[in-house]
Amino acid sequence: MAPENTPLKVAVVGSGPAGLYTAEALTKQARGAVEVDVLERLPTPYGLVRYGVAPDHTSIRSIADYLRRVLELPNVRFLGGVELGRDLKVADLRACYDAVVYCTGAPVDRRMGVPGEDLPGSMAATDFVNWYCGHPEAPADRFTLDSPEVAVVGVGNVAVDVVRVLAKRAEELRATDVPEEVLARLAASRVRVIHMIGRRGPEHAKFTLKELRELGELANVDVHVRPEESAADLSRASRQVRGNVEVLRDWAARVPLGRPRRLEVRFWMRPVEIVGRDRVEGLRLERTRQTEDGVVGTGEFETLPVGMVLRSVGYRSLPLPGVPFSERTATVPNEAGRIRDREYVAGWLKRGPTGVIGTNKSDAAETVRTLLADLAGRTPVPRGDLDVLLASRGVSPVTYEHWLAIEAAEADLARSLGRGERVKLLGLPAMLDAYRG
Repeated sequence: MAPENTPLKVAVVGSGPAGLYTAEALTKQARGAVEVDVLERLPTPYGLVRYGVAPDHTSIRSIADYLRRVLELPNVRFLGGVELGRDLKVADLRACYDAVVYCTGAPVDRRMGVPGEDLPGSMAATDFVNWYCGHPEAPADRFTLDSPEVAVVGVGNVAVDVVRVLAKRAEELRATDVPEEVLARLAASRVRVIHMIGRRGPEHAKFTLKELRELGELANVDVHVRPEESAADLSRASRQVRGNVEVLRDWAARVPLGRPRRLEVRFWMRPVEIVGRDRVEGLRLERTRQTEDGVVGTGEFETLPVGMVLRSVGYRSLPLPGVPFSERTATVPNEAGRIRDREYVAGWLKRGPTGVIGTNKSDAAETVRTLLADLAGRTPVPRGDLDVLLASRGVSPVTYEHWLAIEAAEADLARSLGRGERVKLLGLPAMLDAYRG
């Protein structure tokens, strides 16, 4: 580690929860002075807290208030609009910092691997989430909800979020920060039937009880569960699973009230083909059953007349240029966060897409302990100046002050529209205009 009068300088790549918890852990655990630069390819911080949490889940989104305090620490600096592989290489970071921590998460969906998956109308659930969360790379016309029936494949919390947004009336989302252009498309939605599909039984579903119950409380939707599909072996079930199954059985006994939309929650069904010539026209399912060797098909098939399929069957990390990566696990191989000399990893890129947002805090703390132990007593190496390097390449980072200007513009937009606390600006040009004046 550098002498006491020379700050330890660390680059954190990624400004989501994993990255900002890492920055916080560095400021708390380091015995001497430390300076942390948080590099982010987007002009906005907070990662999935901003672009992955459903807009109507305001309590979870308040985690951004905690992460904000990390960015406001005097020895933490936000550098947005800087991308590894485009603007910088690993060698550049190693030349400018004592250590680098990669925290870029798991930004893409896993594929189902069935015929027809690439047809227009077959999309990743993360694409839909990015769209309604106002991700700057998701244009307003990315989704046209013109099909009366839609299938969401998956029974985790992301699938539940997607179903809830599809099922709600647009007016119910008016007080949230959904971009105005997206809200207009949700208001024009022709969706009337939503199918949520799990390939195994309800006892294997990954959604949590709170999120599941919310679906049954929606005023705009009749929820339907088939009694035979809600049956489950609860002999070894957790309290959470028992609660889920109890809710599903309650839904199976409900009498439809003729509400505008209907949610069909299906279990023991697996997609085997997405049907269509030029775009999605249906989803072919096969009934499944559990055996000692896992889930197998029974040879019973049915086809849903859906015009859109959203897959939500898990997240996957992407490799970073110049950083080791395991295609098998879709993670960066590491030992308690250590990749190799002076390079580290935290978050989903380190361990896979497991746990909740808060899990990243303990995960980051472990990586930082490893980093500080490795660098303890080291003679400091000469460092380059990242600011000079970026300027020489014509890169002007988005600063924290710029980000505050974007936030202020979103609050102004909400006031002008009579909507909530803020409405997200849609697209990079609008964000850049917000702080360039």
